[in-house]
Amino acid sequence: MLAINLAGIEEKLQINWDLVNTCLQFATWGLFSLLLAEVVRDSYHALCHQFSWLGKWHNKHHQAYRRDLSVVSLKIYQESQLYNDIIESSILVTILTIVALLLNQMGLWLGVAYACTFLYGASRRYFLGKIDTDYTHLPGPLETIPSVWWVNRSYHWRHHFDDVNAYYSGVFPLVDTILGTGLSLKGKTVALTGASGALGQALAGELLKHNAKVVALTTHPEKLQAQDKVAIVSWELGNEADLKNSLEKVDILILNHGINVYGSRTPESINSSYEVNTFSTLRLMDIFLTTVTGPQSKATKEIWVNTSEAEVSPALSPLYELSKRALGDIVTLKRLNGDCIIRKLILGPFKSQLNPYGVMSAQQVARAILFFAQRDFRNIIVTINPLTYLLFPIKETSTWLYYRIFSKK
Repeated sequence: MLAINLAGIEEKLQINWDLVNTCLQFATWGLFSLLLAEVVRDSYHALCHQFSWLGKWHNKHHQAYRRDLSVVSLKIYQESQLYNDIIESSILVTILTIVALLLNQMGLWLGVAYACTFLYGASRRYFLGKIDTDYTHLPGPLETIPSVWWVNRSYHWRHHFDDVNAYYSGVFPLVDTILGTGLSLKGKTVALTGASGALGQALAGELLKHNAKVVALTTHPEKLQAQDKVAIVSWELGNEADLKNSLEKVDILILNHGINVYGSRTPESINSSYEVNTFSTLRLMDIFLTTVTGPQSKATKEIWVNTSEAEVSPALSPLYELSKRALGDIVTLKRLNGDCIIRKLILGPFKSQLNPYGVMSAQQVARAILFFAQRDFRNIIVTINPLTYLLFPIKETSTWLYYRIFSKK
């Protein structure tokens, strides 16, 4: 009797693997179709900025908005929906339908349905003049920083009024990550501390190649040579407030100065390590944050902080590690306020005055920093140590979560 019952239970619990495989196949093709929809839609947008015969229709979209994203007129707005949004979404629906028919996979129709939502929204905006589905173009001041996970108003505002040849993505920033158009440096004023050091000079050179204007903040101006598009500004430790006027018109502040006392543990070494590596950097951050004012400043102002991989790895210099870890943790805390984009530079050993035994060159590190910044990485890791790529995300995520739960603005 017991054997019969067990057999019945086993039969009832038997997994229908054909059904499981069908569901997994549908989910896989469905996810692929959604990614394809994003790539096709945003690629078409990018092509509109590369080919004038496509751009003449897309330009109507750019002509429809004022700087605060309010519409110039309802007529111009509706024309932009007809000649840009409806055409764009119709092309998207057509391409995804053809792909679904050719590959004959049910999951691909999920992408078609997703594309139809864009066509529906565009049609509603054109025929009824409704802007409520135009989420990234709603008028008003920008109250949040550009999101790293999806395209919000602040993110897309930059495409209209920062650089029309960047920030192409419409919903998820996948295409901008691929193309390196998630941050435009063109015409930006970038100030950096530690400008006379190896990395500072390498960063300045790379920024100039990207058509940025550089403000070299240095405590050793005699070590820098004058050059075009580089303004040299001297400052002294403890007098960071004197830099406020210079920082008013700066778009990106790179905090790169530091000191390494190696194995010393004297009271003087402790004080200087924390004063230079931690407190001076934090004072400059706070001063710069007072310049993040105005209705659109959250979209364009940024701070990049060189905390180094000493946040999670030994640097054979205890005070360097302690002061950099303290800086890294407080930067994580400050990020919660959402005042502006704050990027961390998690850098491994490169050859410099602080580390004459570095295995990477400052030029290599500078290029890598800008490569990842243009793809909107908020934590930029450049190192030869594979453990850092594993340990830092764990440390940063757990610290962020802890601070989010147990601290308040």
